[in-house]
Amino acid sequence: MKNVKIGLIGFGTIGAGVVRILTKNADVIQQRLGAILKIGKIADLDITTDRGVHVERGVLTTNADDVLDDPDIEIVIELIGGYEPARSFLLKALQNGKHVVTANKALLAKHGDEIFSAADDKGLGIGFEAAVGGAIPIIRSIREAFSANRFSAIEGIVNGTANYILSKMSDENCDFQTALQEAQEKGYAEADPTFDIEGIDSAHKIAILTRLAYGAPISLDEITVQGITNITPEDIECAREFGYRIKLLAISKFDGSSIDVRVHPAMIPVDHPMANVNGVLNAIRVCDDMMGENILVGHGAGALPTGAAVIGDVIEIVRNSLIGTGTRVPAQSFQKANVKPIPLKNRDEIEAEYFLRFRVKDMPGVLAKISGILGNHSISIESMIQRGRDDNGKGVPLVMMVHRSNEKNVQDALAEIDRLDVVCEKSNLIRVEN
Repeated sequence: MKNVKIGLIGFGTIGAGVVRILTKNADVIQQRLGAILKIGKIADLDITTDRGVHVERGVLTTNADDVLDDPDIEIVIELIGGYEPARSFLLKALQNGKHVVTANKALLAKHGDEIFSAADDKGLGIGFEAAVGGAIPIIRSIREAFSANRFSAIEGIVNGTANYILSKMSDENCDFQTALQEAQEKGYAEADPTFDIEGIDSAHKIAILTRLAYGAPISLDEITVQGITNITPEDIECAREFGYRIKLLAISKFDGSSIDVRVHPAMIPVDHPMANVNGVLNAIRVCDDMMGENILVGHGAGALPTGAAVIGDVIEIVRNSLIGTGTRVPAQSFQKANVKPIPLKNRDEIEAEYFLRFRVKDMPGVLAKISGILGNHSISIESMIQRGRDDNGKGVPLVMMVHRSNEKNVQDALAEIDRLDVVCEKSNLIRVEN
């Protein structure tokens, strides 16, 4: 039975999870694969901290080249994250004739063209299931299970930190900072949570899914991104009264000629399955011409869920190698010659229903001024909530749901409303996804 040596660069939480799975489930992997997977080298700057897993003497090194230049290592797993030196490590591994597996969504979103081309030129496999959705097999589903289908939309909850915070705010009526602090205490949020709460992590992931679904590489700079830091308990409560829950959604829609791709908080109906995906779980909704709608739900992060996705990629590569091929399935879902840019929909052309929140002075005529400006911009009010009296001089909340409107019209109207002397603070909008 063939022994396949694996090199691992990055021995943090996910790396330790990979080693734990390879050790604990070695027998079932061997029975299903018909080969033995062995760790040849592990490179990390810190090789003294106890990761809670057994590693054979001589396996650990602080020099990544010990992994990349080892002729016995057939597959290199990159788990250090970030752009550099991860990019250089993957390119060198491919240049040295090694298959690669990565969980690095930021790297693939920014440098995917270069890395996929390098793997294709060498006829080598590249696995990245763990880059999007953790344990949810969304990459494999798009590339294989749904490969005959024309996709019209992919959207979902793809960041567990943001979903935990919004779930906490919704279920326990706490504010954003309280929910974020608890997420950090429980290890669900980094000390610097910027990428998660500002939607950047979700943008990386939807860029990858857009490439796979439509064969269209896109620039991160072209994605409309809005985080969750402006969501208040008032927004949560009003959403509930209107029959919605607020989630941070990554959205990619294709109408046959242009792609609408964005990340932002959105209100979704309480009876929609994704509205009830809470905590650190992820959910991805796939729409196509053959099956209509599919929703995949699972753990989007964590040592073992993500580690399992990494090992799944390793097993797929080894299976291909055992039958004499490096790339049975195109890494980018489409054949290389068919991966081409598709125009992105102009942000001003987006149309949606909107939730609008204002804080205004408690005095006659305010509603007339605001509704007049909305009307002048062709925005029709569907329903409205106004609460309480102004007891502290900070104004009162005024919230509205408006019918389907043009994004530019809404933004122009809000800019004009914010200049009114009766408006106490910058207004906020949340798009509604029905």
